[in-house]
Amino acid sequence: MSTTGRRVGRPRAARRPDSGLPARDELLAAAAGMFTERGYGATSTRAIAERAGMRQATMYHYFGGKEDLLAALLEGTVTPSLSLARRLLADDGPASAEARLWCLCRSDVELLCTGPHNLGALYLLPEVRTERFAGFHRVRLELKEAYGRLLAATESCGGLGKSELVLRNDLVFGLIESVILIHRSDPDRPVQAFASATADAALRVAGVDADDLAATREAARELAASLQ
Repeated sequence: MSTTGRRVGRPRAARRPDSGLPARDELLAAAAGMFTERGYGATSTRAIAERAGMRQATMYHYFGGKEDLLAALLEGTVTPSLSLARRLLADDGPASAEARLWCLCRSDVELLCTGPHNLGALYLLPEVRTERFAGFHRVRLELKEAYGRLLAATESCGGLGKSELVLRNDLVFGLIESVILIHRSDPDRPVQAFASATADAALRVAGVDADDLAATREAARELAASLQ
């Protein structure tokens, strides 16, 4: 309390954006824009706070600094797909492993390519290789392992040896994450069509026959609708 008896709150800037976002989400949105537009190294915490319409001291109530903001943004590009992958692996319905894999691939691509900023491009920052981002790498590895489990359950990969299966998974997962660069070069490409085409390509890498793709795609869409 102040000497006048009025409660003293955390310092805030006079104006906030009209987004309606909570303060923490406002900071993440501001950081996402500045990291992708200006570059991570060229962005200061003061500039992020100002774009979010608050004082730098207020920002530190939510995040310890730029690394914390970047880590939260990166994990946000993975955790929704990991959540879906867990549901797909746990679901005991009739959908094939191929349909589940297609569903995950399409959803993952949509996540990476949807939104005002290409957050996936931040994966390429050298800072992301440091220990501070171990949490991001942990959830990303779990997602990759989920891809591998779905891949191993497909008819075309069921009889593969361990090394060949690891290679197939590297190729499929690498293809999905490659959309980060493709989307950056052509951000106006329709995302849903792009996601479906990438999921088709991933299943072809997995060994699914081209003639089977249409039926797999339809089954995957029915599965996705049932999981909503």
